[in-house]
Amino acid sequence: MIPVTEFRQFTEQQPAFRVLKPWWDVFTDYLSVIMLMIGVFGCTLQVMQDKIICLPQRTAPPPPPPPPNHTAAIFPNQSQPAAAALQPTSPTSVPSVPGGGGVQEMRGLKTNLDWQQYSFINQMCYEKALHWYAKYFPYLVIIHTVIFMVCSNFWFKFPGSSSKIEHFISILGKCFDSPWTTRALSEVSGENSDREREPQKKHPAPSSRPVASIVIGGGGGGPGGDGPSSNLVKTSSLRSIPEKIVVDKPPAATTNVLDKKEGEQAKALFEKVKKFRLHVEEGDLLYVMYVRQTILKVLKFILIISYNSFLVSKVQITVACNVDIQNMTGYRYFSCNHTMAHLFSKLSYCYLCFVVVYGLTCLYTSYWLFYRSLKEYSFEYVRQETGISDIPDVKNDFAFMLHMIDQYDPLYSKRFAVFLSEVSENKLKQLNLNHAWTAEKLRQRLQTNTSNRLELQLFMLSGLPDTIFELSELQSLKLEIINNVTIPPAIAQLEDLQELSLYQCSLKVHTAAISFLKENLKVLRVKFDDARELPHWLYLLRNLEELHLTGSLCLDAAKNITLETMRELKSLKTLMLKSNLSKVPQAIVDVSSHLQKLYVYNDGSKLLMLNNLKKMVNLTELELVHCDLERIPHAIFSLVNLQALDLKENNLRSIEEIVSFQHLRKLTCLKLWHNSVSQIPEHIKKLGSLERLYFCYNKIEILPSHLFLCNKLRYLDLSNNDIRFIPPEVGVLQSLQYFSVACNKIENLPDELFFCKKLKILKLGNNTLSVLSPKISYLVLLTHLELKGNHFETLPAELGVCRLLKRTGLAAEDALFETLPSDVKEQMKAE
Repeated sequence: MIPVTEFRQFTEQQPAFRVLKPWWDVFTDYLSVIMLMIGVFGCTLQVMQDKIICLPQRTAPPPPPPPPNHTAAIFPNQSQPAAAALQPTSPTSVPSVPGGGGVQEMRGLKTNLDWQQYSFINQMCYEKALHWYAKYFPYLVIIHTVIFMVCSNFWFKFPGSSSKIEHFISILGKCFDSPWTTRALSEVSGENSDREREPQKKHPAPSSRPVASIVIGGGGGGPGGDGPSSNLVKTSSLRSIPEKIVVDKPPAATTNVLDKKEGEQAKALFEKVKKFRLHVEEGDLLYVMYVRQTILKVLKFILIISYNSFLVSKVQITVACNVDIQNMTGYRYFSCNHTMAHLFSKLSYCYLCFVVVYGLTCLYTSYWLFYRSLKEYSFEYVRQETGISDIPDVKNDFAFMLHMIDQYDPLYSKRFAVFLSEVSENKLKQLNLNHAWTAEKLRQRLQTNTSNRLELQLFMLSGLPDTIFELSELQSLKLEIINNVTIPPAIAQLEDLQELSLYQCSLKVHTAAISFLKENLKVLRVKFDDARELPHWLYLLRNLEELHLTGSLCLDAAKNITLETMRELKSLKTLMLKSNLSKVPQAIVDVSSHLQKLYVYNDGSKLLMLNNLKKMVNLTELELVHCDLERIPHAIFSLVNLQALDLKENNLRSIEEIVSFQHLRKLTCLKLWHNSVSQIPEHIKKLGSLERLYFCYNKIEILPSHLFLCNKLRYLDLSNNDIRFIPPEVGVLQSLQYFSVACNKIENLPDELFFCKKLKILKLGNNTLSVLSPKISYLVLLTHLELKGNHFETLPAELGVCRLLKRTGLAAEDALFETLPSDVKEQMKAE
């Protein structure tokens, strides 16, 4: 007999694939096995048993049937040999039995055929007379059953679909068994149980309901248990899935569920699920293949029922045979007995019954496929059960596989959904982040910044560690390239926090955290790539004193910088805009009444329409850097409280408007460096309040004597120009402490320069000087002297009088330093 296991290859598949086999596929698999056994049993009988037995007939019509006490036929396989038979026309009489009443005569057809002739007749009649259905019925059963088996499992074998299924099953199993899944659902269940605890006390649930029955109900695979709508009905059963049991454990049991390795594995799972979703949602190959194989099975069912119902009556016990073999047997007409007709008839009816059940199951499958929207899958019931509201709905093959999973057990999709949620992913990232950045490690990174605040800088992290809120001494927090982070209410623990820097960070701030920042934050720095990245909550920081915004802005975005909400920034004193503005935003006028410092760094874009500056009457510092200005803006002359003006890196060629600066009586610092100024006008002398003047990196050739009438100058920088001569009027600057004429073409120094006895820093490098006057000894407060790049041969010994000048403060070649007397050198080397 042929063992059924030989056909296992048609249905063989990975055991893990059973989760994608709904109840109807499992049921039809069992039906297929039964039908296969029917076919194998019939084939075995065909091989091992005689198929047909035939006897010759007279050419004339057969005589009437003999009486019951006579024999009906003489069979070729009797114990008597066929050669002993008599001639057909000579009947034989049998002697009377002793004691009998007379002679009993045997009737029947007598032949002289041998065993080989009977065998030949049987084979010929089997091939010619027996109906094909009666001959091949078992083989048809096997063929049809094998086709059913192949159709049911083809989508597991086809390369395009099997790869997706294998990948999905692999990820599904890891997601189901991941400790993070249990922890995430346990936390949510704990929250739900806390909400329900009070109602349960008032209306206690029956305690007799067994947990086992609830779990079984949640994993049903009946016809009504698929899809989102039916799962919503199963809310009570899903809510009792074992994750809820974990909630009753002490909190310590869940806080350390994940170690570092498990956290990394869960993180990798999130990435796999994201990539798999992008890949699978692109098409519907699995759905199409399953629909096609189901339709093929339905058509096959209709075909089998159609022809089997008609041909099953052709399986008859008695078969008339008419074959032209007289030359070999002497007979043409035969009467045959199909020995397995009765059994085959019963097997065929049994087979048809199983095919009918199989077909009805396939029809239900077709109804399920076309009645339900299987290309879309909603996690609504999971969102309701878990409270994780951001689990996205899926489509195409991803949705179809989840619908199939629900037929096996809805718990799989519930646990799998945890890895589709960004909220869940962020919680995992937060857990891993807290493992990596402990409070001790963060405390080691604390530094004091330029504002003398204790600062912590975090760069390119996946989030904000919760451990940061344990650093109560933190005063400044600097975050760089950190995205999708929410600042929690726990920031209120940082009572000393006053400064926050966000460089290319997309953050969300909890409402409670905004309230804290609104009261405590003094300095905010934001660097962005897109104006939409600007946090809207910054306009609510009513105690903010400094605001620094750096990023590319179009004109419309420039208008929206304030959104007319800067009126709420009533404490704002310093505003820095580093962008590509074409004009000063009109909305800055909202804070013009109390704004004291305005810095505009324009990245080379031409800044026009500066009339708004007139309204900022309280400005004390103004910087218009790299704004492509060709003239000094007239609006500046109205800023009567201005103390410092910086016009660095513009395109100024003429500064005749400087005469209007005489109205700015508080102006003490003027920076016109990095421009194209070639001449200093005489009106410079009217700026009597100037203390710091920057003319470096211009094209000045002649220094007017009127420049030195600004006798309050303490800092004068004329380096990197084309100056050849320093007027002796430089001696008027008795308050001068810093003087630089480095990188010019000066050949001689006037002796009057050394009358500026308060000089501490003198830079003469990269000129054409050849002699340093011994009057350098007048500069007793000198601490830094730059002489490199000149033509000096020796240095005067009088440098020894400048006792504050040390070797580290003397920028000169080593060979030139060696020309000093040894005692002077020792003095300068001594600390």
